[in-house]
Amino acid sequence: MKIFGQNPIGAHRKLVQESVHFKEGAFKNLTETIMLTREATPLAMIRELLNPPPGRIPKNKIPSIKSSLYDHGQTAPVITWFGHSSYHISIEGKCILVDPVFCGHASPFPFMIKSFPGTDIYNPNDFQTIDLLILTHDHYDHLDYKTLLQLKGKVKKICCSLGVGSHLVYWGFDKKIITELDWWENSQFDNLHITAVPARHFSGRVITRSQTLWSGFVLKAGNYQLFLGGDSGYGDHFSEIGKRFGGFDIAILECGQYNVKWPMIHMMPEETVQASIDLNSKYLMPVHWGKFALAYHAWDEPVERAWKAGMDKHVKMAIPMIGESVIIDKIGDMQTWWKEVK
Repeated sequence: MKIFGQNPIGAHRKLVQESVHFKEGAFKNLTETIMLTREATPLAMIRELLNPPPGRIPKNKIPSIKSSLYDHGQTAPVITWFGHSSYHISIEGKCILVDPVFCGHASPFPFMIKSFPGTDIYNPNDFQTIDLLILTHDHYDHLDYKTLLQLKGKVKKICCSLGVGSHLVYWGFDKKIITELDWWENSQFDNLHITAVPARHFSGRVITRSQTLWSGFVLKAGNYQLFLGGDSGYGDHFSEIGKRFGGFDIAILECGQYNVKWPMIHMMPEETVQASIDLNSKYLMPVHWGKFALAYHAWDEPVERAWKAGMDKHVKMAIPMIGESVIIDKIGDMQTWWKEVK
């Protein structure tokens, strides 16, 4: 099935294998990373699946706002969140789309991991020209086959983690528009400067894991510097990135789909707040929540815990509704809109 994609083969695979991060037949994290703890037995996982916590799926529609994605009339970056880890950035006259998933589910099959009611207010038809498409890794909740096919004719350039381009070429994208980056490599897209940075995660769309890389990205444009986190467990890489780049105007970091049974590949909300401190970011925007239930916590638990931790550590946060635009220089007092969802 095309939706599964294709890992690097032939000359492309040889190129991927030359990475210093590719060892023993797969990409490796910078620090030892266990996918699942000993407590994650098949029986324990089945019990958790059959006994989800109250509120894992919201009973009512998630509130949203349909904002214009173009012609903001702003010189500062404008970020529009679409739920989970999909968002649009308007900066320096360019339109950037990150990890778009608009198919209504975060799996290869439509009947699995469906989006919450009210979260699908945007679709590929809402986009005009996309100057740069950024893809952090190849998991289904970040790399959506159906969405990308619908966007194909609108995308000028693509920047993705090393190896991810193999899926795109297999799906009919012109390899000439694709730039793959290893950790700490960078590239220039007109007036946009992009650097891929380490994350603590894994990849894979079928059975074989970690044949393509997973990354965060540093976006520089004009006087602004943004951290686009992708998926990552907590680790020393955040402080290293903060030191190398000297801080950020905003850090967009995963906050959700965590579990004590997989503590190294996703952050607890309190770790998300600490990661923004490590990055020396002026603002934190928590994502990877609010649209899909991939773990076994209440739908709003991630943002509630992050909000409380942010208050305790004096971290300024931007938590927009789906579709609400965040203007970097005009981030005001945080609105706790999720508390109104019954």
